[in-house]
Amino acid sequence: MNKKEPVGVYIHVPFCDGKCPYCDFYSLYGNDKLIDEYTQTVSKVMAKSSEKWNRTADTLYFGGGTPNLLGQERLSFLIKTAKEKFGLENAEITVEVNPAEDLSGFLEEIKKAGANRLSIGLQSANEDELKLLGRRHTVKQAEKAVKDAQNAGFKNISLDLMLAIQKQTKESLLRSINFCAEMGVQHISAYLLKIEPKTLYYRKRDKLDVPNDDEAAELYLTACEELEKRGFMQYEISNFAKPGFESRHNLKYWDCKEYIGIGPAAHSFMDGKRFYYNRDIKGFMHDEEPALDGKGGSFEEYAMLKLRLCSGLDNEDCRKRFNMDIPERILKAAKLYQQGGLTVCDKNGIHFTPKGFLVSNMLISEILFSK
Repeated sequence: MNKKEPVGVYIHVPFCDGKCPYCDFYSLYGNDKLIDEYTQTVSKVMAKSSEKWNRTADTLYFGGGTPNLLGQERLSFLIKTAKEKFGLENAEITVEVNPAEDLSGFLEEIKKAGANRLSIGLQSANEDELKLLGRRHTVKQAEKAVKDAQNAGFKNISLDLMLAIQKQTKESLLRSINFCAEMGVQHISAYLLKIEPKTLYYRKRDKLDVPNDDEAAELYLTACEELEKRGFMQYEISNFAKPGFESRHNLKYWDCKEYIGIGPAAHSFMDGKRFYYNRDIKGFMHDEEPALDGKGGSFEEYAMLKLRLCSGLDNEDCRKRFNMDIPERILKAAKLYQQGGLTVCDKNGIHFTPKGFLVSNMLISEILFSK
């Protein structure tokens, strides 16, 4: 192992027991035979990646799909393999779980194996909203999952919330936020619903009873304000944490740091290049190599990712990475939006306000590619 900065390792678990109507992640049904074969393939690819890159890692993230469908033995085996191949000293090891089943035994075993962070797919603490989202769990099941995780020894738990979903009101959002706070979790990811092509929601988009743009903006700003009141400080467009519980793995993406992605649809960024596996489990399991997705780590890409963070684009960080300050044309363009309450510009750099995050795609384009 060399002494370069540790990387992150992401493992995609593509198995689900049903497709949510809004989801465009790569997922499929899996039987025991397929899941066994997939687990063995992931283990082999980890070994191969370790040999190729010769790097330690300090974050490991199992995303999906539904990673708990691997079961405790397979997941524990993969955590053990990752420790052997990437070190994982003082690492953050995250597992996404769906609360639709009894997770108590599973959580105890993966905690023993080394998992120390959970991301639970709550989405809403209102039963009618859960049904409209096509979720298969109830609020009581989500509550039980959090309590089981706490009983298993997890002290770093994140809950997912969706904003601007069907029938959601300010009052129902507050119920969901209060539920999260009362459960004593440390992190909340609060995402605005985005209707993606090739989803059931997209096909039915004209019939969906979702908030309009102004109502969605109000729900987002309400979430930012109310979460902060409860001690969850915003650190990224969609992420809020108690101090010290920001996701170390996801920060690697937004800080434009290196990571290795394993599994169909997984992406990597290593040695200034980006790679990805096709959305094809058969290809992945037959040793298909990841495809090159071009160079990565340019100033523009770095700036675009950093502007997703509340800390924003910082002069000192730019000097360390690129040996230059933020270009004057970018500062000048960002200042145009300061009076409207979208940006904050000072001697240290640029960051967006919550109001600015609502139009971040437009702002990033206007600011970074101004002439």
